[in-house]
Amino acid sequence: MIRIGLTGGIAAGKSVASARFAELGAAVIDHDVLAREAVEPGTVGLDQVVAAFGPEVLTADGSLDRPALGHVVFGDRARLDLLSSIVHPEVARLSAEREAAIATADANAVVVHDIPLLVETGQQETFHVVVVVDAPADLRIRRLVENRGMDLPEARRRVASQATDEARLAAADVVLPGTHEESDLRAAVDALWARLQDEVEAETPVP
Repeated sequence: MIRIGLTGGIAAGKSVASARFAELGAAVIDHDVLAREAVEPGTVGLDQVVAAFGPEVLTADGSLDRPALGHVVFGDRARLDLLSSIVHPEVARLSAEREAAIATADANAVVVHDIPLLVETGQQETFHVVVVVDAPADLRIRRLVENRGMDLPEARRRVASQATDEARLAAADVVLPGTHEESDLRAAVDALWARLQDEVEAETPVP
């Protein structure tokens, strides 16, 4: 099994790369999805979030109000770190469960862990290959404003809350382009996938 850590700054194009890996046959574990599962109603994670940030981060039906929580933590490093200390251990547990199930089904699987905060959480040493989708901060801020409807101060806070471009690039084994058309990024994923398949075949015992 080959374990890939896929990351990139917000609005860099990581979701495009992740989707293409899945189309090509990778087993993708989306840590954003796991983070939502970790704080679903009835979970210990949600109870801890409410204890830390108050009932105002809940909607009327008792689920997590993500925009409200975002306003509380983004731009406040201490509160963001507190949230991370609650959610990340649960995400790690769920991720390990998913990977174990994949490995049981296919020992030669290529498993892509889609992790927005891979560098921030110090996980780069735990993967065979770290793949970074790279786009400069000013471009990502513009995308957040134009494509996601954020106002400029909020977009800047979201980008500033993550690792710097330099830190992500320093952790990368492979850098994929997030600056041009999505077709360019998908083509780069295709090329990397071909190389990974060669490695899988080289490591697979001949019957």
